[in-house]
Amino acid sequence: MAESTAIGQLVASALISAGVVSAVMGLIFKGYVTRIEAEVKSRRTWKEESVAELLGPLNMQFDRTKRAFKRWRTLNLFLEAKVVRVGNETIRDLLLNKGHLIPPELLEDAGKLIEHYDVWLEKFEKQRSSEKPNLETKFVFVGPDGFPFPTESEKKFTGKFKEYWGELYNND
Repeated sequence: MAESTAIGQLVASALISAGVVSAVMGLIFKGYVTRIEAEVKSRRTWKEESVAELLGPLNMQFDRTKRAFKRWRTLNLFLEAKVVRVGNETIRDLLLNKGHLIPPELLEDAGKLIEHYDVWLEKFEKQRSSEKPNLETKFVFVGPDGFPFPTESEKKFTGKFKEYWGELYNND
């Protein structure tokens, strides 16, 4: 009888220990899952903000200025000053003001775009600063000055917009 009581106590101890270990493991696992879910939600939220506040608007401005360049057949100061200048300035300002939403792998490309737009806007101001600009002055281009438009950087930003958009909205 003493032997069966000892076995019973041993079994009870084992069951209590297993229950405690299971409860602790469950709490640890639940905490781990909660952290993973929070991290996934946080990444998704960041991507949503990046698409909505940076990549989407950049994509629209890239397209807008590209279309304006295609329309330049003759000197068109309105097109240059109102579409291209505003588009260039908007892109530069988005990159500067929304830097926290730039994917890390695009930071160097952001720098290239900012540099190009800074130089372009500076040259634009020098050439077009008077109220009656010289109509003989050609379009503002900074490529010949050593600051060509970084086409590959634009493609990377556009590609990242499409990638994030697909991840966020095409898989639902």
